[in-house]
Amino acid sequence: MTVASKTVSDVIHSHLGVLTRAEKQLAESLLDNYPVSGLGSITTIAENAGVSTPTVVRMVQKLGFKGYPDFQAHLHQEVEATISNPIAKHDRWAQNAPGTHILNRFADAIMGNLRQTLTDLDTATFDSVAALLSDRKRGLYFVGGRITGALAEYFFTHMQVIRPATTLLSSNSSSWPQYVLNMNAGDILIIFDIRRYEQEMVSLATAARKRGAEIIVFTDQWGSPAAKLARHAFRVRIEAPSAWDSSVVTLFIVEALIEAVQNSTWDETKERMKTLEGLFEETKLFRKPG
Repeated sequence: MTVASKTVSDVIHSHLGVLTRAEKQLAESLLDNYPVSGLGSITTIAENAGVSTPTVVRMVQKLGFKGYPDFQAHLHQEVEATISNPIAKHDRWAQNAPGTHILNRFADAIMGNLRQTLTDLDTATFDSVAALLSDRKRGLYFVGGRITGALAEYFFTHMQVIRPATTLLSSNSSSWPQYVLNMNAGDILIIFDIRRYEQEMVSLATAARKRGAEIIVFTDQWGSPAAKLARHAFRVRIEAPSAWDSSVVTLFIVEALIEAVQNSTWDETKERMKTLEGLFEETKLFRKPG
């Protein structure tokens, strides 16, 4: 079995249909506090799940791992990947860099990210998110982190043109409670959070859920802790031959959602665009030729 392109969580989810009752009990225990729940001894894992150690051995082999040590080694690799800083990521890529131009290496990595993300992405999830974002009875709130804040702002800027009731949260997390105060049941909070996950995102998602808001998370293949609180989560491949993670595929999904929402509400959106163009004319925002 090849698990290089899949997380252990992905592998467990893909095998749930063939697991025995005891194995499903073990799988649910592992997923409940993933990946920490799988980092203990085989005895501890079995006891926490209320199953026998032979059940653990059988399940990990059924998942395609050589044994429990192999299973746990993959988990440790995932944990290491999620906490890697830019220097560590650069050094890892540099050690294995092929002798091709950086443009080619980047193109290969990004196309691989796109293919794998689209393979894993459920189109029903995409359509459901597009429908939620198209519902003008729901307010939309956007937030990102130190790097992903730019993606949140990009998404917000386009959605603000398409529909009313859109809000971009400040980058200052101390002001977030005031935004949560304005959230109503059924509103949507869109969170961008990739590795090294930002601690405040879980607190924000928790507070928003208590207000009845729905959570949508854009994260990486390992999954932000905030994704556990989400109604829908997009797990996007982000690795690139760089010290930095790639946002290309995340932006691809964002732009596809923008078009899906715009298309489904075109009559209303068209009128808003006409009004906005008139405001641009009045303020002379754009330079005219000649």
